[in-house]
Amino acid sequence: MTKRDEIYLVPKPIVSDFSFGQETAAVFDDMLDRSVPFYAEIQRMITELVGDFAVDGTNVYDLGCSTCATFRRLSDLERDVTFVGIDDSQAMLDRGREIMEASGFPRRYELQRRDLHSGLDIHDASVVILCLTLQFVRPLHRERLMKAIYDGLNPQGCLIVVEKVLAGETLMNRFFIKHYYDMKRRNGYSETEIAQKREALENVLIPYRLDENVALLRGAGFREPEIFFKWYNFCGLVAVK
Repeated sequence: MTKRDEIYLVPKPIVSDFSFGQETAAVFDDMLDRSVPFYAEIQRMITELVGDFAVDGTNVYDLGCSTCATFRRLSDLERDVTFVGIDDSQAMLDRGREIMEASGFPRRYELQRRDLHSGLDIHDASVVILCLTLQFVRPLHRERLMKAIYDGLNPQGCLIVVEKVLAGETLMNRFFIKHYYDMKRRNGYSETEIAQKREALENVLIPYRLDENVALLRGAGFREPEIFFKWYNFCGLVAVK
């Protein structure tokens, strides 16, 4: 069973940068459920979009797959594909494999440890998923990553991106962040947890504006990206090669 996320419950004398290590991996599913608005619905929508674009005999990639939550939702996908999960955290991959094996995941899959900052080899892909991952890639490397994804996708293949985004206007950005923290309070996070998590992510999670993400996709060669989900400062985009 997934443990409850209490990583930032107790005040810390020094808040270290957020890490995807073993402590986080143990509570990550709960963290996502309580920290990402409509997370279950986003995952359901991703499974629908994957069903629209996945092609028999190809690969479906999840970059930053963490505990393989998306693959688990795709267990009933009516396509003969290989699921390829990539993450640079061995703790996340170990936890993902543990859950997949315990649940008897019935599909063909492989998990690879790779740092997205160090280049990427994608091949024969009909779908690539970046769910809350691109925001953790240093901006200097995002253009190269997006081009590698585009080159590795088959024609008519799609990229699904879910990101935390900045509002284009400062006032609205403040409102959106306020409402986001209100959501976290409703989901049981304390003021201490919210403040310490914010500090831990400050130098690790670097969001773009929505228009900057769209420009990134266009620059790599994708057709006009479409928004399939939007909630204040969270957004889902789908783009086709």
